[in-house]
Amino acid sequence: MKVWTSVLLAPVVALVWSASAQAALRTKVVEYKQGNTVLEGYLAYDDAVTGKRPGVLVVHEWTGIGPYVKRRTNQLAKMGYVAFAPDIYGKGVRPSNPKAAGAEATKYRSNRGLLRDRAQAGLNVLRQQTQVDPKRIAAIGYCFGGGTVLELARSGADIAGVVSFHGNLDTPNPADAKNIKAKVLVLHGGDDPLVPDEQVQSFKQEMRQGKVNWELVSYGGAVHSFTNAEAGNDVSTGVAYNRTADRRSWEDMKQFFTEIFGNRR
Repeated sequence: MKVWTSVLLAPVVALVWSASAQAALRTKVVEYKQGNTVLEGYLAYDDAVTGKRPGVLVVHEWTGIGPYVKRRTNQLAKMGYVAFAPDIYGKGVRPSNPKAAGAEATKYRSNRGLLRDRAQAGLNVLRQQTQVDPKRIAAIGYCFGGGTVLELARSGADIAGVVSFHGNLDTPNPADAKNIKAKVLVLHGGDDPLVPDEQVQSFKQEMRQGKVNWELVSYGGAVHSFTNAEAGNDVSTGVAYNRTADRRSWEDMKQFFTEIFGNRR
């Protein structure tokens, strides 16, 4: 009887395996330009999803495109989105230590026009993907990337929403908030010394004066980089992983996406 059961199940197992093999996460490196600078982003989508779907721009932290932002991009693709991690720094520019990362991030934080242009270039690539519904696009970012997506919103980009995870909230041009078309969600470490209360209060005032549709969620006990396990667990350094804040912030993002896009799987 066991032999016959195995024989009968074999076609079923083969069918399931075949379907699984055909429906897979697809990823690829995408080379593109902003001005004369060559950039190299990372695209991910699930080819089991048919038809047009929302797109999500996923902006890297200060170390540039690497394993962390790729993992987040893949997570979003598995949820049914087309996700693209744009390259803000340029092809091959991947800082390997904090000093180099700080220097690279400062180039763009001190030139918000260039920062916006690099983010817009990535948005253009995402919008051009055949699977993407160009009217349903959001941008999220981590640390440096969080500040980047806020600047993209301040530039007046025509997107549905932006989500900043432990990103900087300051801007040299707070009046630009009047240009914001997107809904804004800021997911902030309540004890983040790199984004102090003064900066948070200035951001709130900026959003109010710009009449933006915004929300700020502050996670008690969380410091900078609270979503990244590689940040360690020593909160005294001001940079540490917080499992609870990581989980809650991801759920808050998902709820926000449901609001601006409708239900996804």
